[in-house]
Amino acid sequence: MTTKQMDCALELSHTLNFSRAAENLFISQPALTYQIQCLENEIGFRLFERTGKGADLTPAGARFCTELRRIRTELKAAVEQGQNMSSQYSEALHVCIPMRSCIYFLPQIMQKFETAMPHVSLNIKFQYGDDRIDLFLRGEQDILFARESELKRFSSVRTAALFDCHFYIVVCKDDPLAAKEILNVDDLAGRTFMVGGGSPSEMVVVQNRIVDSGQVRILNCPDHETAMANVAARKGIVMSPGFANDHNGEFVWVPFDCPERIKCVLGYHRDDVRESTRYFIELAQAAYTHADAIPL
Repeated sequence: MTTKQMDCALELSHTLNFSRAAENLFISQPALTYQIQCLENEIGFRLFERTGKGADLTPAGARFCTELRRIRTELKAAVEQGQNMSSQYSEALHVCIPMRSCIYFLPQIMQKFETAMPHVSLNIKFQYGDDRIDLFLRGEQDILFARESELKRFSSVRTAALFDCHFYIVVCKDDPLAAKEILNVDDLAGRTFMVGGGSPSEMVVVQNRIVDSGQVRILNCPDHETAMANVAARKGIVMSPGFANDHNGEFVWVPFDCPERIKCVLGYHRDDVRESTRYFIELAQAAYTHADAIPL
């Protein structure tokens, strides 16, 4: 299967019209028909049913094109990365973090890294959820921002301490709670408190203590983004770890009074002794050494 055949199948799956698909691909209609026929002969089943008005995807074709679209995207990214590597770099370092705010100083770290190591391609991937750990363990990522509790069970992984993360109650700017310097359970009495959405285990302990107080109403929320939208809509308040704060000023993040913290680390593979890996971690740790102005 060639990339040309992939592109022909995907374009036809969008337009369901041979003439329009050929025009969009800058090829003739017979050439498009030939590429589709070759592809169908190779895979052994029909992708399209020809109709008087064009083409319809077969059930197998619809499924195939869905997977093919993902494969083609990954292939394109691989080619682009390979082209960059061959022309500019002799080494690559892949760093995976859940969201931009997890490493607040990422832009400064990147600038210093690329100045000191111009031969290394620094690739940042934003991946939320447990999938990022799977990517890391498979060796597709070299450095991973994570909670220490997520990685300590893996003997093949080393961790470098980054910072201890506090918990905050997120409210709108005009909320009475926004005027307080620190909050406790009693301050939340009578409020709607959002929970759920894959909260870190360390935070669940604190959330349960608030819920068990019997002073708040509960609203289940599927994820952090939905929770932030609900806060903006005045549907409730939410607890969040400091590393999720994007510092855009839309909300007020008020510290919550509790002893629990999340130990945030950078994980790296035990057998990775490259200078580039060590240097990126050192830059990240140094950035947080004097980070008093940034609430963590």
